[in-house]
Amino acid sequence: MRHPLPARELDPQERLDWLRLCRTETIGPVSFYAMLRRFGSARAAIEMLPQLARRGERSKTVIPVTRADAEAELAALQRFGARLVCWGEPIYPRALMAIEDAPPILTVLGRAELLTEPIIAVVGARNASASGRRFSRDLAAALGQGGIVVVSGLARGIDAAAHLGALETGSIAVVGGGVDVVYPEENRGLHEALARRGAIVAEPPLGTEPQARHFPRRNRIISGMALGVVVVEAAARSGSLITARLALEQGRDVFAVPGSPLDPRCRGSNDLLRHGAILTESAEDVLSHLQPQVTRPAAPPPPQPVSATSAASWAALAPNPPQTEDALLDLILEKLGRTPVAVDELVRQCHLSAAAMATLLLELELAGRVERHPGNLVSLR
Repeated sequence: MRHPLPARELDPQERLDWLRLCRTETIGPVSFYAMLRRFGSARAAIEMLPQLARRGERSKTVIPVTRADAEAELAALQRFGARLVCWGEPIYPRALMAIEDAPPILTVLGRAELLTEPIIAVVGARNASASGRRFSRDLAAALGQGGIVVVSGLARGIDAAAHLGALETGSIAVVGGGVDVVYPEENRGLHEALARRGAIVAEPPLGTEPQARHFPRRNRIISGMALGVVVVEAAARSGSLITARLALEQGRDVFAVPGSPLDPRCRGSNDLLRHGAILTESAEDVLSHLQPQVTRPAAPPPPQPVSATSAASWAALAPNPPQTEDALLDLILEKLGRTPVAVDELVRQCHLSAAAMATLLLELELAGRVERHPGNLVSLR
C-alpha cells in the first residue's frame, strides 16, 4: 500500500504534529494514513478531529494529545537517549514502509542506522531446547557475517540466542512495551547490551508495560522490517507462527528449521515446512535465497499524491441525491457486522462515492464505532 507521505526528514513542527495525531485515542496506523490523505497534513487532521468525532457519534469528542504532552514525550526521549523515526524518513526501515499498517512512528534506542541495513528475522520458542538455542545463536552470527542485521523480539529462548549471536554484527530487538521497559527481567543484561551495541525498537511510548495484546502488533513489525523470517523451534500454537503468518501476508519469505517429530517444540516449525516454508539447515540456505534482495534492496514505495477532496458536505460528495449525514452514517452501520468486510463492497451496497465512504468511515472510526483492518477491510468495533 502506498502512503501519502514524502520520503524525507520531517521538520520539528511536523514531527510534533505526527506524534500528537499518532498518540490520539482511536487513531491507529490505517486511520493515521487515511487522515493524512484526506486532509493533507497531521496538523490539519488534528484540527478536524473534534468535528469529525462529533459527526460520528453526535455526542462523543476525540481530544487530540496536547502539544505540551507531545513535547514532554520528546523531551523524555532525548533524556533517555532515544529518538523518534517517522514513516518516510531516510532511516525508517525500507521493507516496513510497504506494509499497509506500518507504524507511523517508531521509538528507537541505540544504533538507529541498523534500520537501513538488510534485515532477517529469527524467531522461535521461549522454552527452547539447548540445541535450538545453539543453532539460533550460530545462525544469527553467520547471517551477521554475511552482511545481515538480525531482528527478533527479545523474548527468552530462541529470540535471546539470536540477539546474542548477532550482537557483534548488528541486532535489533522489537519490543511490545516501551524501549525503556525491560521484559522479561532475565534479559536485562541483553537489553542493556542491545541499547549500547544494537538497537531496540518500539511502537508504544516510553514507560508502556507490555501486555498480551501488544505482541501480535509487535510481531507485524518484526516480519514487516525483514526480508524473510526464520522459525527455529515453534510449538503448534506458538506466537512465532503468528509472525510467520504475518510474513506471508506481507509477501516475505518464510524459512523453517526442521526438528524432531518427537519434540512438541518443533511441531509448528515442521508444519511450516510441510506447507512450503524454505528448509533451513544453515545460514547459507537463507543467504543464497535472498541474495538478489540483499545486493539490490528495493526502493521505498513512491509517495501517493494527497487527495484534493475538500471537506465538503456529504450531499456534495455522494453521487446520488442528497441524504442527511445521520442517515448516511446509520446506513453504513446497518451494513456492518463483527466480520470485516471490504470497503469497496460497502461503496457498492450503499451507493456512495469512494470519497464519501472514506470520510464517513473515518468519522465512525474516530467515534469508536468501527475498526479498520489490513486489506482495506472494516468492521464494527
